[in-house]
Amino acid sequence: MRKPVTRLFDLLELYKDEYSSIPDVFNIKEEGGWKSYSAADYLKYSTEISLGLLALGVKPGSKIGTVLLNCPEWNFFDMGIMQTGAVQVPIYPTISEESYRYILSDAQAEILIISNADIYQRIGNVVKESPSLKYIFSIEPVSGLRHWTEILELGRSYPNPEELDRIKQSIMPNDMVTIIYTSGTTGRPKGVMSSHNNFVSNYKALGEIPPLNARDRAVSFLPLCHVYERTAGYVYQSFGVSVYYIQNLDSVAATIAEVKPHGFAAVPRVLEKVYNRIVIKGRGLKLPLKMLFFWSLRQGHKYELNGERGWLYELKLAMANALVFSKWRSALGGNLKFIVSGSAALHPRLTRIFWAARIPILEAYGLTETSPGISCYRFTSDGVKFGTVGPLLTDVQVKIATDGEILVKGPGVMLGYYNRPEKTAEVMDEDGWFHTGDIGLIEDGKYIRITDRKKEIFKTSGGKMIAPQVIEQKFKESPFIEHIMVIGENRAYPAALIIPNFEHLKNWCAVKHVEFVSREKMVQNPRIIRRIKVEVEQFNQDLGQPEKIKKFRLLAADWSMDNGELSPTLKLRRKFIQEKYSKIIEETYRSSEYDYRSR
Repeated sequence: MRKPVTRLFDLLELYKDEYSSIPDVFNIKEEGGWKSYSAADYLKYSTEISLGLLALGVKPGSKIGTVLLNCPEWNFFDMGIMQTGAVQVPIYPTISEESYRYILSDAQAEILIISNADIYQRIGNVVKESPSLKYIFSIEPVSGLRHWTEILELGRSYPNPEELDRIKQSIMPNDMVTIIYTSGTTGRPKGVMSSHNNFVSNYKALGEIPPLNARDRAVSFLPLCHVYERTAGYVYQSFGVSVYYIQNLDSVAATIAEVKPHGFAAVPRVLEKVYNRIVIKGRGLKLPLKMLFFWSLRQGHKYELNGERGWLYELKLAMANALVFSKWRSALGGNLKFIVSGSAALHPRLTRIFWAARIPILEAYGLTETSPGISCYRFTSDGVKFGTVGPLLTDVQVKIATDGEILVKGPGVMLGYYNRPEKTAEVMDEDGWFHTGDIGLIEDGKYIRITDRKKEIFKTSGGKMIAPQVIEQKFKESPFIEHIMVIGENRAYPAALIIPNFEHLKNWCAVKHVEFVSREKMVQNPRIIRRIKVEVEQFNQDLGQPEKIKKFRLLAADWSMDNGELSPTLKLRRKFIQEKYSKIIEETYRSSEYDYRSR
């Protein structure tokens, strides 16, 4: 009989009782190959960290900040901190100095654990200004900082190890375990207080879905400091799945091919890039392979579940799978049982073709405040509906407000915002419903469809309401478009800032005998602008008259987390982008209609 898990650190009991023989629980690539940690290592280091923290004076309720890249040590500190009753404050490694300063001050962190010298260089000035901080430790050796193994040594020599058992017994499922500061696409980040039960209920509900076991492998490259990848990690641990961490996003494809995982979590931008690279390779094929490739793509885009398109289509799809899609599966390791897609909407066109290629995409929906899962696809005959984010998870309730906002109740809903009762009151109504800020609807009485963010919908000067995400999602079907942001609040019509997909553009230029000089030159090239105009006008045909993009500007510089345009979960930080490109936006609306001069 499996021991019940009611607090997150109870997962360690599974490694004692069921997974004790696993040699590669957590894995990280180092020079010379993979370094693996066993189940015994996990138990040992977690306990030694707990005792070491007690030796440093940590008490229940103490706040401990972590600024860590994805690595096995993240888990050791996660469990080690929570066993003491302290509260982990995971912080993104890529946020601004101002955000670091605010979070450390707001949380009053006493101890900070960081990954390396690069992070310390980023936050060095901030930590000197943080009076609450007593100790800073690093995972990699950093000059002037104490190494994390010092905590282990303190734990090994702690005189009263039985004290830890007493503390663990006193910790209740509804006690706060973490404060996760929202990525802040707008305004100052808010600290989401989450309990053991928030996470446990959520990972158990999600754990009902994937067909995983202790012989399986997963790769992890989304930030563990974000609730999405963190909860995915708890799902993996509940099944004894071996996790392989990727710190460099440029190496994701190569690592997947090497590790041959059975599953992983991704965001739509990653899957869009995977698909676009596949298409680019297809365009480079010679006849007749090129014709076969795009014939297979057309079959995939027509895909419907449960054989709904009939036997002749299924025969064609089987041919496409044997000749083309099988190579896609091989490129992704050949073992994939599922990919979870969350954090933003994935275009149904991509979901459909991946399912056609026998690479099931489990679209999921949730927020930091809901730990995160609200709904997710399932491997049942009625568990998937393309264009939606699936049916609700166990014990989750949803209703749609009169203005279309999605409201949620359930065990995953947060305790509230740390030090911000007024902000908590804004999203939690008197009846206990959490207001998500997302606009959507319920289809067929069970499937959730997200249409936009409530705060991102804007009104033109003519009084027309515009949902930018819906328009952007359509335009991102184009292989020529890497990023797009629709603008037009209080303007006569919508316009757009567009960053071309320069990888695709280089291939197009080679075929069309156009010299590719530089990004800056290409976005000013009249021929390139005319080609993007063709894409804009094509997708405008699917939009209502008030939604059509009348003007656009091409931008050369990519949008990224480091530059501030994207949140850590790769969502557009619209306010930041609008401020950064305010002059270009003004020029866009001052120019004559369809004047596509670029910047």
